[in-house]
Amino acid sequence: MKKSGFILLLGIMLLSACQKKQSVSRNNEYPDFSIDSTYFANGFILERHSDFKVIHLINPWNKEQTLQTYILCSDSKPLPDHLPKGEIIRTPLKRTVVFSSVICGFLEELDVLHTLTGVAEPEYIDLPYIKHGIETGKIEDIGQASNPHIEKLILINPDALFTNPISDSENTSLNKQPAPIIHCFEYMESDPLGQAEWIRFYGWLFEKEELADSLFRQTLNHYNQLKELTDHVKYRPSVFAELKLGDFWYMPGGKSYMANLFSDAGADYILKENDHSGSVSLHFETVLDKAEDADFWLFKYYSPYNMTYEQLQSDYSNYGLFKAFKERKIYACNTLQTANYYRELPLHPDWILRDFISIFHPELLPNHQPRYYNKLTK
Repeated sequence: MKKSGFILLLGIMLLSACQKKQSVSRNNEYPDFSIDSTYFANGFILERHSDFKVIHLINPWNKEQTLQTYILCSDSKPLPDHLPKGEIIRTPLKRTVVFSSVICGFLEELDVLHTLTGVAEPEYIDLPYIKHGIETGKIEDIGQASNPHIEKLILINPDALFTNPISDSENTSLNKQPAPIIHCFEYMESDPLGQAEWIRFYGWLFEKEELADSLFRQTLNHYNQLKELTDHVKYRPSVFAELKLGDFWYMPGGKSYMANLFSDAGADYILKENDHSGSVSLHFETVLDKAEDADFWLFKYYSPYNMTYEQLQSDYSNYGLFKAFKERKIYACNTLQTANYYRELPLHPDWILRDFISIFHPELLPNHQPRYYNKLTK
């Protein structure tokens, strides 16, 4: 196929995937996973051939570009002739190295943690299997994700490395080892179900497609069932998020993952008109102007102690100016005590959606016990 023809085909596939995503999300039609397409995720495209499979990884910083193409070939068969251009990966992966706890969460869901031969920054991974593996030497500590031990990686000789790049500048040191580098951008998806759909990306790499599709379908069904509870609520309380950090208040943008969750939970997010899918930096005066009369305030923090109203105002006295502070309608997630928050969030947006619905509309889930966000009590 000529290059121009391939680009045209890829563009059509991207458009088709986006159209399917809109149809499923708006009409609650459940996808037919026998058709190789993505429905909510924008970061990858699946393509099946008779004797190999292809994953096109879309550049999250320039969505018109394909960042990488992975050619998946079963290791139980000879390599097919005339493969398209791309990184050849023999599947299922049997020896892997992972650079983040979030990716470990996906591998745990697919029951393939046993493939791990190395992890970066294990002190931040709260999984008993990995802790035991590090202690016994079955899993190697390869150091910091930003500066891994290349010599260890070469000795481990994995089938692939899984990384979560945070910018489009490549970690060139990883090119000194021979294993394929698989970039994972689930965290760049603004749709909560888009992040969850990345389990299908991992499913193809471990030849666990059926399990991955089944797990995603469960999450999708549960998420939509919860969302239907708030589709016709008459009152949508206003909410704002996070805390002031230094000179700025970093708050989720109006098109962000968290903004979508607030909307699906039946709340009115104060930055809903904002066009950013990441976080936005605001001066305190701007936040006060927009959120002074907001009904609820939700934030995350990291502490060995539970946050109190006294501590909050001690940290910054002007927090007391908000209506949510005065009326004691603040809910917070201590990510130190809820160590699985960041690992579970991409996989199970339905779990955090339950928390949010129980906060904004407690009458809809009267027996719910919070998993992440608890009300400040003092």
